[in-house]
Amino acid sequence: MVTMSMEKIIFLLEEPSMKVFLEEFLPRFLPDLEYLCITHEGKQDLEKSIPRKLKAFRRGVFVIVRDNDGADCYFVKKRLMDLCKGGGQSDVLIRIVCQELESWYLGVMDVLADVYNRPRLTGLNRKAKYRNPDRLGSPSSELVKLIPEFRKIEGTRQMGTAMPLRETENFSISFQFFIKGVHQVINNMEIRKKARHSAMRQE
Repeated sequence: MVTMSMEKIIFLLEEPSMKVFLEEFLPRFLPDLEYLCITHEGKQDLEKSIPRKLKAFRRGVFVIVRDNDGADCYFVKKRLMDLCKGGGQSDVLIRIVCQELESWYLGVMDVLADVYNRPRLTGLNRKAKYRNPDRLGSPSSELVKLIPEFRKIEGTRQMGTAMPLRETENFSISFQFFIKGVHQVINNMEIRKKARHSAMRQE
């Protein structure tokens, strides 16, 4: 069990569906995690907001999550990091979703099969096309082809509730990196907490 410090993780998100997902998934994944999700109206709104938010929240540890949507991941991440530095912080976790949030759902076809009662989806991740869902050009379109009744917000809520807690069960590499990154943020918070307690004992 993770013992949280006074610091809070602040997720800066591109749009509301990621918040819906995280607010269903995170309490299951890390029950003691203190966090805040702040949504924006798309990529431009998120990027304009970053320096201002980083200056405003000095007690928070930031995680920025943005869809790739066909852009170059390297340049997207570099631009976001430059914005973080402009806000006076460089110790920010940046995670790019390749290409969209729906790629995380397509990474667990067996879960989709159970949630939407689609037995034919079971085992689909073993096929070449879906073995790495991050490579799909439009995961959202692909998902609707497979499950026509899928609706973004309600579907996101269901997948946040059903998503496996072990990142290795998801074929989406960007999901795996997201989970590993959040774990690293928490580890760093714990290290800082122990260092502060040690310094207080020595005073």
